[in-house]
Amino acid sequence: MKDDNDRLAEVFRSALAAIHELVEPLENDDSGEARDRVPEDALSVEVREPWHSHGAGHDGLSEYRLLLATGGPAVRIIGRLDAFHEPETAVLEAQDWFLPWTGFETSREDDEALLTYARCFWFGE
Repeated sequence: MKDDNDRLAEVFRSALAAIHELVEPLENDDSGEARDRVPEDALSVEVREPWHSHGAGHDGLSEYRLLLATGGPAVRIIGRLDAFHEPETAVLEAQDWFLPWTGFETSREDDEALLTYARCFWFGE
């Protein structure tokens, strides 16, 4: 019988494989069709600005979240935005009923695929 961590790891690997499948065609996509498919994959796209002292200036949006699946299990990508509202980090996480959001170790190739995926979305206002 699989324990909770094994189930989450399986969900994580499955989501990561799906992201690789969506990102791979982007390398040879002259028409933009592959790039158009990525934003259709996410259920929601959210951004937020950092906590800051009242009256203190801030740089605007700083974090994003892409919800890819809900319920049990759920999957999301979270990360930081740069000054131009472009993703500079991307972390894939999975969550199941009564379990916290959990990230698993990824390779450099996985990290690049996650960033490429996230950069297909517009996070500006």
